[in-house]
Amino acid sequence: MGPGGEFDAIEVALTRWGPLAAGVGDDCAVLEVPPGERLVTSLDTSLEDVHFRRDWLTPEEVGYRATMAALSDLAAMAASPLGVAAALSLPDSWRGDFLRICDGIGEAVRGAGTRIVGGDLTRGSALSITVSVLGHVAAPMSRRGARVGDALWVTGRLGGPLLALRAWERGATPRDEHRARFAHPVARFNEARWLADHGATAGMDVSDGVVAEASHLAAAGRVRIVLDLDCLPVLAGATVDEAARSGEEYELVVSAPADLDAEAFERHFGIPLTRIGVVEERVLGVAALETRRAGERVAAPRGHDHLPPS
Repeated sequence: MGPGGEFDAIEVALTRWGPLAAGVGDDCAVLEVPPGERLVTSLDTSLEDVHFRRDWLTPEEVGYRATMAALSDLAAMAASPLGVAAALSLPDSWRGDFLRICDGIGEAVRGAGTRIVGGDLTRGSALSITVSVLGHVAAPMSRRGARVGDALWVTGRLGGPLLALRAWERGATPRDEHRARFAHPVARFNEARWLADHGATAGMDVSDGVVAEASHLAAAGRVRIVLDLDCLPVLAGATVDEAARSGEEYELVVSAPADLDAEAFERHFGIPLTRIGVVEERVLGVAALETRRAGERVAAPRGHDHLPPS
């Protein structure tokens, strides 16, 4: 690849990744999309002291989590991964952990059944990992398709990442189950394809909190969604309010027929599929999300906002 410290480090990383990064070395990656499929792409940035702190995670977990968070965007559209490109801004304080970060990136790529097709490496004042993902799908599951009469469904159990964050912020050690949900999320590729095959009309991954994502589905589909907070699937130790607010879950929230076979889903994937609401009507003006508890309308719990009002 040429002389210089940057290229030396990249060569070592490529050797570390082995077959996961076969063919990397040109200015661009050349990828083939299967006939009849569409290319989908997304990117996600993980920034030190914004998305994680150094004393919370191992270097491997930092790399894994940044990569899997980006891959989850492909799962949200029921797409299959085609390739990953990772751009790292690496401060001097992290240089000794560079290969351990690469190991985490490789673990996520391997787990998703895809490959590394490129990236970039530069110095910076804080560790930043920007991951671009490419995938393919014949019929993307967008945010806009919710239909009146659909039910609202969510995969998995919620609340772990928020509880882990709260423990770290007060100087405590999170429970193993809560820490794992924050440090080692799993993009729901197979689950998304199952849902799409069984009639899901719209979907998102839960990165900002399930209530926040439901409001995005309502806005994109120009519908009114009623969400029953009492139905949220809660991880052990979490309250309903914590499950509603918890971001970076990377579960899926979808609108789909009310008669989905949730038991068949759980038998197949080992995680629950829970009905949490309904799409009640189409709206002409501002779309709406209504949240209820014990049958009564309540204020919607706020999820994560990367740019809250100043």
